[in-house]
Amino acid sequence: MKMSNLGFKNVKIKEVDSMYPAQDILMKTSQIKQYGSGIYAFDNIPLLVMDNIENVIKKHFNRMGCVEVRMPILQQKELWQSSGRWDKYVSDGVMLVVDTDKNSYGLAPTAEEAITNFVNNRITSYKQLPVYYYQIDTKFRNELRNRGYLYRGKEFLMFDLYTFDKTEEDMNEIYDKIRNTYFEIFDELGLTLIPVAADNGAIGGSKSEEMMVLSESGEDTILYDENSKQGINIEVLDKENAEEYLLKYYNIKNISTLKKSKAIELGHIFALGTKYSQSMDIKYVDCNNKEQPFYMGCYGIGVSRVLGLIYENNTIKENDQVIGYSLPLSVTPYYLTIIYHETRKETSQEIYNQFIKNDIPVIIDDTNATIGEKIRNAKILGIPYIAILGKNTKDTEVELEKTKDNQKEIMDINTLYTTIEHLKQTKEEYHFNN
Repeated sequence: MKMSNLGFKNVKIKEVDSMYPAQDILMKTSQIKQYGSGIYAFDNIPLLVMDNIENVIKKHFNRMGCVEVRMPILQQKELWQSSGRWDKYVSDGVMLVVDTDKNSYGLAPTAEEAITNFVNNRITSYKQLPVYYYQIDTKFRNELRNRGYLYRGKEFLMFDLYTFDKTEEDMNEIYDKIRNTYFEIFDELGLTLIPVAADNGAIGGSKSEEMMVLSESGEDTILYDENSKQGINIEVLDKENAEEYLLKYYNIKNISTLKKSKAIELGHIFALGTKYSQSMDIKYVDCNNKEQPFYMGCYGIGVSRVLGLIYENNTIKENDQVIGYSLPLSVTPYYLTIIYHETRKETSQEIYNQFIKNDIPVIIDDTNATIGEKIRNAKILGIPYIAILGKNTKDTEVELEKTKDNQKEIMDINTLYTTIEHLKQTKEEYHFNN
């Protein structure tokens, strides 16, 4: 990608939001544009980062045999009335409603009703169970708290998975497997996951956990065990019977052994039981030829919220001020920015062409900015490595710099090719010869 094609302009970053500096810089540099409260457009790099987050999620759940589908975003009133949730979601102001002369519709905040209806007459026998359907699609919620940029969007991208099983035991078994898969996903994304037991709220069901991730930009404060990764929301300590509650539900006898941290909820998992299959009268036929309600589970990840946190958790600081980010190799869309002095323009173009020919995504900064400005812009865009072809470097050499910590090394151009290709294939950081 040529920098000139990105339309990126030099912007001096001043008065950055101290709570959400990374997302504020995204806004100030127009990488993300706000159209209204909680409504955003995404430029090339954050959009591609979000695509890569999706790919990580899909990879892990496809391995489990989950099937990708797509539910409608515009859902008729009657569908939600069949589960008894329409009035609740509308009166609470969560549902964004579209009225026409024919009917009323809701812009989907979640998809339990749609997926349960989807299974009706499709899965009819116990021999077809279990089945696991997922989608990654836009959701809408009339979010009243608009702090946190992408953390609180009215329109957002969400992964949601729905499981259908024969018994409560089956449901709980897959619940534990999917819970473990969450750890694998967030570990690959470079985020520390802490499940926190939660109230099921309007979703319903027998048990649920908020999937919290440690971050200084988080709105919640949690206590957690470093070994088991089990967490509790600090609000639990305000209960009158806090000690009894912690012992009964968490088997925690002494909170002094727990660590305290800020965290943000990036997902939620639910053991729904038969709430929706019974209310919507959707059943299967068991081995005794009797109709039975499905035991369901529901599992979500806020993809656009994960995007915001990845930027916040991977900032670069200079004199205690956030000046940009260095994206993890697991999600970065471009591995390298090529920066050159005019005397080495031709060589830089040849290097760029070779990378593109080999399907290795890199950026070449072909703008008229100074080398200092180009380095600064590479960090604002979050590209993890910079290749600098300066006027004092040998014609066959280039300086490779890691944006995260400014480690540098002079290497020949052929070594640069093999180094970046290895980064792409393995997602492993380069070890500098310092």
